[in-house]
Amino acid sequence: MQASIHSSNINHLHTTLPPTPEAPSTTILDKISSRERITEADALHLFQAGDPALLSRIGSIAREARHGRNAFYTINRHINYSNICVLDCDFCAFGKRKRDAGAYELTIDEMVANARASIAMGAQEIHIVGGLHPTWKFTAYLEMLRALRALSPTVTLKAFTAIEILHFAWITKSDIKDVLVQLKEAGLGCLTGGGAEIFAQGPRNKICRGKETGVEWLHVHRTAHGLGIPSTATMLFGHIESYEDRVDHLRQLRELQDETGGFIAFLPLAFKPAHRLSHLLEPSPDETLKTIAVSRAYLDNFAHIKAYWISYGLELAERALAFGADDLDGTIGEERIYHMAGAASPISQTVESLCTAIRKAGLDPVLRDSFYNAVAAAPAG
Repeated sequence: MQASIHSSNINHLHTTLPPTPEAPSTTILDKISSRERITEADALHLFQAGDPALLSRIGSIAREARHGRNAFYTINRHINYSNICVLDCDFCAFGKRKRDAGAYELTIDEMVANARASIAMGAQEIHIVGGLHPTWKFTAYLEMLRALRALSPTVTLKAFTAIEILHFAWITKSDIKDVLVQLKEAGLGCLTGGGAEIFAQGPRNKICRGKETGVEWLHVHRTAHGLGIPSTATMLFGHIESYEDRVDHLRQLRELQDETGGFIAFLPLAFKPAHRLSHLLEPSPDETLKTIAVSRAYLDNFAHIKAYWISYGLELAERALAFGADDLDGTIGEERIYHMAGAASPISQTVESLCTAIRKAGLDPVLRDSFYNAVAAAPAG
């Protein structure tokens, strides 16, 4: 039986908590200015105090120290290969049973056609995730990667979440390392950061019971990094988690990055009310900007913080560049997971719209590949 969640639990009420007195804002600003590592108490204070002017200043100082006036974007294509899934997470409007209305599965030929068209338009990356399909064999995913890799020797295949990797290990009765080795040989260039949600087990049990634990998510990424497969990291915020839960999530990511150095970027993902959690509220714009700023300040060993426009909308993602974000992600092409949860953002952006947003924020757009190598000059504004 699914746990009951009441709207009175939403995290917006945590803004009434008193600030932590041991972490005065001026001291935190001094630490950021001198590039000194801030503590968990500092991060919690920033969440609780929530001063927009201070948060913008802290985020901007931390971003500028790393990237100057540069802000990044890419040309990419999302392929959500199927929404048929053996799980039924409370927050997820994407996953379906095979006989449900709206259930779908793409053929490899359809995926190749989508990717080919995007590569012809300059795509640097193909981003591939989907549900945990109940009948597909692991060989299908290897064939998928090989077929996409054959289109281009240079485009990055950024594919699969930690729970998909665990699913592959379960269906093959093998270990995670062996699965990742085979995927890398087939063309996997980077692991996606999806599925991290929130690591704290209490709220995790209530929003995605049956999914991998936070410990398992971290283990998959640690293993991938050890094999030379980089990845991104995420945190789903604005549902029933507390500020303490967010800080704990960020702490565990920072510790793993200290250990492996394998994370390319961090994406704070805004919760969208859907499915059995449709009664909750989504985080406010101020809450989103706060989370961007605290993430930038605390994750001092992450080079990049993404303002994922699919999650926020382009206007708020642009504002996030003044709170520490340095990347708007990419053109996307098509996205189903957020939009099936009711996201009002478009399903794609043009290079021109991304560059315009970056310039409106007073920064210089840089076209990048998956690993933040500059690809070409942005079109003239």
